[in-house]
Amino acid sequence: MELSQRVKNITPSSTLAITAKANELRASGIDVIGLAAGEPDFNTPEPIIEAAIKAAREGHTKYTATSGLSALKEAIVKKIAHDNKIHIKSENIIVTTGAKHALYLTFQALLNPGDEVIIPAPYWVSYTEQVKLAEGVPVIVNGLEENDFKLSLEQIKQATTEKTRAIIINSPSNPTGMIYSKEELKEIGEYCLEKGLAVISDEIYEKLVYDGAVATSIVEVVPELQKTAVMINGVSKSHAMTGWRIGYAVADSVLIKAMTNVASHSTSNPTSIAQYAALEAYTGSQESVEHMRQAFEGRLNRAYERLISIPGIRCIKPQGAFYLFPNVKRAAEMTGFSSVADWATALVEEAKIAVVPGEGFGAPDYMRLSYATSMENINEALDRLHTFMESHIK
Repeated sequence: MELSQRVKNITPSSTLAITAKANELRASGIDVIGLAAGEPDFNTPEPIIEAAIKAAREGHTKYTATSGLSALKEAIVKKIAHDNKIHIKSENIIVTTGAKHALYLTFQALLNPGDEVIIPAPYWVSYTEQVKLAEGVPVIVNGLEENDFKLSLEQIKQATTEKTRAIIINSPSNPTGMIYSKEELKEIGEYCLEKGLAVISDEIYEKLVYDGAVATSIVEVVPELQKTAVMINGVSKSHAMTGWRIGYAVADSVLIKAMTNVASHSTSNPTSIAQYAALEAYTGSQESVEHMRQAFEGRLNRAYERLISIPGIRCIKPQGAFYLFPNVKRAAEMTGFSSVADWATALVEEAKIAVVPGEGFGAPDYMRLSYATSMENINEALDRLHTFMESHIK
């Protein structure tokens, strides 16, 4: 059977590939420490679980509106007003099957064939593929390490053409954990307004910030962007609800209607009981969010301190999310490997540590290491990495 060209053009997810390799080794009884997963290791807080059970028992197991439960959208309206100082209405929201689905619908509703989307590298692996699936053109612009991997306004100006339709801003970033300052966002936002560019603001890690850092939405800094920006968020990272698959997009009502039309012919509504769980996540106590944030901060400090002591590795300390993104090119060379990808394969096969090589993020000299795991696992994994380096250094 002949496959479509759009499917042939998709690059498989590097994060899923390394996770599959680690799971394969675990299934054969090998102790592999996974530092590849992009999800909290905590279970979903109990009140959220109980809210889902209650909803199911009360019969809330039918279809909902494609754009989501009215009560959940109202809770998101209040959340946006409280956290982001932005005032919207329910008609500006679509609840989606995870934040990834919100992004997918955004590109499907915004892009025509040949439209260009500026994507800062390092980037989350699905941005480029989703743009291609919408017949758009990813325009990769490298964020420099000396600028904390963030794009400067000058870089954005140089990448903008008459075909540019949108730019993606991911702050805090996956995979780098870096955060754009208000001043940087103001410059970028005002330029996008001037050029009529849509801003797709991926804010899924906004609650996971450390050392006093604050993540600000670009729409809060430049309120005029409400007409042309799309805010992407959800409960997956903040409330340890990755498997529940509830995200949302906030945008002008015309775009939300278009996204809802696409969803109505693809997924219909997000799972009903998962929406009730998300409703509890936003209206109930937020103590668990802060508890997890503090735990991640402690792990970050420990992992960072140990990682930079290993020969051949340099790393900027991230401000948010739950990843370290070190440059390990020298470490790979010191141990006789021609690429970081080969080095990462050796780590999982020999040292039994699963990390994600940076190639899939548009940064082949780097690797992504998740500290969304126990302190015990972090210490053991870095012990193994140190031993691997000592035994292989030429």
